Amino acid sequence: MTLQGDGIARHDGVPVFVPGTCPGDVANVRIIKQKPGFAAGKLVEVVTPSPRRADPRCEAYPACGGCAFRCCDYAFELETKQRELRETLRRIGDIAAPLREIVGAASCDGYRNKALLPVEGDRAGFYARHSHRVVPCDGCKLAPPQFQTLTQTVMAWRRRHDPNGNLRHIYLRAAADQTTVCLVTHQHKIPKIDALVADLLACGVPVTGLLCNHGGDANVVLGPNFHTLWGQPCLEVSLAGVALRVSPGAFLQVNLPQAEQLYAIAKDYATRGGGGGHLLDLYCGTGSIGLCMAGAFKTLTGVEIVPQAVKNANENAARNHIANARFLAMDAFAAAEQLAREAWKPDVALLDPPRKGCDAALLRLLATAFAPRRIVYISCAPATLARDLRLLAAYGYATREVAPVDMFPRTGHVECVALVERAT
Repeated sequence: MTLQGDGIARHDGVPVFVPGTCPGDVANVRIIKQKPGFAAGKLVEVVTPSPRRADPRCEAYPACGGCAFRCCDYAFELETKQRELRETLRRIGDIAAPLREIVGAASCDGYRNKALLPVEGDRAGFYARHSHRVVPCDGCKLAPPQFQTLTQTVMAWRRRHDPNGNLRHIYLRAAADQTTVCLVTHQHKIPKIDALVADLLACGVPVTGLLCNHGGDANVVLGPNFHTLWGQPCLEVSLAGVALRVSPGAFLQVNLPQAEQLYAIAKDYATRGGGGGHLLDLYCGTGSIGLCMAGAFKTLTGVEIVPQAVKNANENAARNHIANARFLAMDAFAAAEQLAREAWKPDVALLDPPRKGCDAALLRLLATAFAPRRIVYISCAPATLARDLRLLAAYGYATREVAPVDMFPRTGHVECVALVERAT
């Protein structure tokens, strides 16, 4: 089975990829696409279910493209992610470092503290796999139950007061007893906001803020500017012993219990053999991961390109009485160049880039100009992690260990932390 949720069978020696099937299923499959070397199939019926098959418990599956593993038991999902990560590291990165056993989640339901639902006509839901067709779903199993209530409340308001279809997406975030609702719209003018506020306050969910966003360019859903229509725009979160204030557009791990596990591993790697010296935290977001280990270092320097996130990071340092931290609102490479010109050198570097990974130029600068004794690399994309670890190896860095954490149960994503040390 692939991380995209396709079971793989063979017909006359040709691999056939079939969504919604598990290894061990005996099934009738219709071939819907034939290409040189492989074929794509559609599940017609399961004749004999695999021992690993599970009840999806979701009306939107498999039409919704979110959950790759909903038809399989969780133990099998973890085994598959562990195997795929090992093979990806070996195949792309030539990495044979020890791989820890994946840290599974205590619960696969209700863990997401964020949801972005596209709206199409009278429907809100998620995009079907490989398409922009909306599959209705106001009660995603991965999201907390209050998101269903909020989605239904917003859509009921929309039917009464937004007949022209100004609403594009519903963006929800939650933390503890706080929830913010953001309307992503085509136009700036939103009718009957007071009616929506009244509906939200009466729906039984502790809504703390209502915002709007007018979208980004091209295929970017969220624009850079959020406008507060009512209440408080930020969330207050506690993560790894650090009290955080998180702005609407700032990054926050979507699964806080698993983020605690992830941060504990990263902190262990960063401080192994004792901390001390200077810590560089690239792609730091609101500063959460660097701040949770700042006490083990002489100084912490964080870098993040989103100005509002950097504002949050400085506020979070002050809120937690952490005086040895500074945060720069800059592109990662530009900040690294500036720090190199200042002859500042970190002893340990934290990297937590977006899915595309790090630019080769940044890794070269980090390894040659800074040459930290240790790099802790957090990644949500095994393929780009393997690629970047291979680049670091060319500069004399060895991957000592990789620890996967299942941050996104039932989906095809896996997060991991790599411990990299200077070998020469």
